[in-house]
Amino acid sequence: MLGRGTRLLAGGLGVACVVLIGPSAPGGPFGASAPGKAVRDVVPDRVMTWNICNPCDTSDVDRAAEIARYAPQVIGVQEACVRDVERIRDYLEHLHGLVYHVAYGPVLRSWNRCGGVPWKPGGFGQAILSAAPMTDPVKKLYPEGGSEERGYLAVTTTVDGRPVRVFNTHLAQRSQEAFREGQVEVLAKAVARYDRAIVIGDLNAVPDAPELAPLWALATDADPGCRPPATGDCEVTTDWRLKFDYVFLRGVAPLEQGVHRTPVSDHDLVHADVDTAGAAAGDTRPEG
Repeated sequence: MLGRGTRLLAGGLGVACVVLIGPSAPGGPFGASAPGKAVRDVVPDRVMTWNICNPCDTSDVDRAAEIARYAPQVIGVQEACVRDVERIRDYLEHLHGLVYHVAYGPVLRSWNRCGGVPWKPGGFGQAILSAAPMTDPVKKLYPEGGSEERGYLAVTTTVDGRPVRVFNTHLAQRSQEAFREGQVEVLAKAVARYDRAIVIGDLNAVPDAPELAPLWALATDADPGCRPPATGDCEVTTDWRLKFDYVFLRGVAPLEQGVHRTPVSDHDLVHADVDTAGAAAGDTRPEG
């Protein structure tokens, strides 16, 4: 593990809080200007979702180590500060030999959550790390976020050797069902345009919550035993022993799901190994 001084140096480096596609900016904590050649292979058919917890007293070195343990092709993180994701990406490459491209999707700028200075706070929201390049990024704010802004980030990338539209979202807090209902309507409308899509994220709702019905109508959970209304076979994903974290599959078949407890977040890491050889990817009209 790197010392405190190294982490402080890394913490002083950031980028503007806009949606970006690609590696960390030149002059990052390891001086990398572009993804290099991977020393270690990712699992090409594995996608993962993880709410990394913010605010939490957690090292980005530890977060990177947790991700590296499962080496997903694609991972979506929530409650993510741009600066943290930059460091995680660099630690994954230089400590674990895993090279990722990054798409940032901040939904707000927060000095309290992400540091910086009051007139230039850090970006907070979602991010997607992919071993393959990403195209056609869309960052969407939901019309009503609830107690704070919420939204989704979508990109097209490669999973299991085929193009897939990947959505990463974080819905309104668990006591705010009415807000989540409107957010799911927006998300489901975007997902429905694609024959092959994966939706990952912290939905802050149990599987049989009424507001999730539009997603269940379009896709299935990567956990084959988890289908509403019966939720007894759904593996829990949080410290409070509820399932809030999902890998929804549309035109993609599940092979295996794993839920992995971690001491560095109040949410577990959830991964799914998938088969994308089903319907051909396509869309009827772009998101907007």
